[in-house]
Amino acid sequence: MPFDYFYGKQGGQYAFYRIPKLLFTDSRFDTLSTDAKLLYGMLIDRMELSLKNGWIDEQGRIYLYFTIGEIQERFHCAGGKAVRLLAELDGSKGIGLIENVRQGMGKPNIIYVKNFATE
Repeated sequence: MPFDYFYGKQGGQYAFYRIPKLLFTDSRFDTLSTDAKLLYGMLIDRMELSLKNGWIDEQGRIYLYFTIGEIQERFHCAGGKAVRLLAELDGSKGIGLIENVRQGMGKPNIIYVKNFATE
């Protein structure tokens, strides 16, 4: 498939996911897969929508919803891989960059994204 070039101001027209360099340069994150790092960048991006929606808990923490299905769509993967990516980031099974809180009864989990730059 031939792709065209970018011309003039076209180069700045797209929105991007921001993936912190620290995830690639700090040895604390060496165990994370590249896909988990990308997912973390997507979760950071989703926080902007959460702020617009006023999704802030009683302690002032921003939370978001990002379902297994959404991860499957973004990564073009099966449910098992989507669950593993979340587990890599989660504090109970992985590195602790997110906290995944189950709501039950068919409701999506609440996800708190934690600050990667704090020690």
